[in-house]
Order: sequence, then C-alpha cells, then structure tokens
Amino acid sequence: MPSRYPGAVTQDWEPVVLHKTKPKSQDLRDPKAVNAALRSGLAVQTVKKFDAGSNKKGKSTAVPVINTKKLEEETEPSAMDRVKAEVRLAIQKARLEKKMSQADLAKQINERTQVVQEYENGKAVPNQAVLAKMEKVLGVKLRGKHVK
Repeated sequence: MPSRYPGAVTQDWEPVVLHKTKPKSQDLRDPKAVNAALRSGLAVQTVKKFDAGSNKKGKSTAVPVINTKKLEEETEPSAMDRVKAEVRLAIQKARLEKKMSQADLAKQINERTQVVQEYENGKAVPNQAVLAKMEKVLGVKLRGKHVK
C-alpha cells in the first residue's frame, strides 16, 4: 500500500495577519479618549471652528445678513383673518335655538367638535365649505360677513 505522504510534509497555507480597525472620528472626539491621550502624553490637536454651533454670521462678513423673519413679515400678511364677532354670535344663537350642543352640530356637519368651538370662540380661520354646512344645518346666513 502506498504511503499517504510521499516525501516531506509541507503546509500550503498563507499566513493571515489581523489588524485593528482605525478608531472612528467620533470616538477620537470623545472626552474620555482625549483625556486618556493627554494622560499618556500623546499630542492632542484642538481646533476652534469659526461660527461653530451657530446659524448667525458675524458682523465682519462682507455679505449682508438677511433676517428671514423680517422678510417674511414684509411679504406676508401678519395674521390670518378670523371669524367676526357677528358670525360667532349667529352660530351660537342658531345652535341654541335648535337646542343643539357643539358636539351635535359638529356631528351633523361632519366636522370635529373642536372646529365648532373654534368658530364660536373666533379663533378659526373661516372656511367657506364649513360655513356652508353650518348654514344648511342651522338655517342661518353666515357667509358674506365672515372676516374682520
């Protein structure tokens, strides 16, 4: 019977070298890692970034600073129109004459109770579709006098 290993036994494997992964920049900025580097005597570089953590530019920049809030206020109306007092009172009066609660009215016009409350408190921005539904249910004219 022939021998399994004719001649000298050799290894066909290549050596494998494992390296540690580089530390991530987030790990290097960790205060614990910085303190450990300082204690061990390694060089630690600190850089102060210009305007770091700020959305404002300094006065020394050549580009003029544009305040977006002021720009928006100049181009847009400052406040949306709200429901007028006479419309609010007309809704309340008609609803109470029909002996309905705000929840009942909201259910009949297929809106949330909060919508009816906002209309009666004058906080709502008038919506023609909602006013039309209220007119139909309450039998009162509300449109045409809805904004301040």
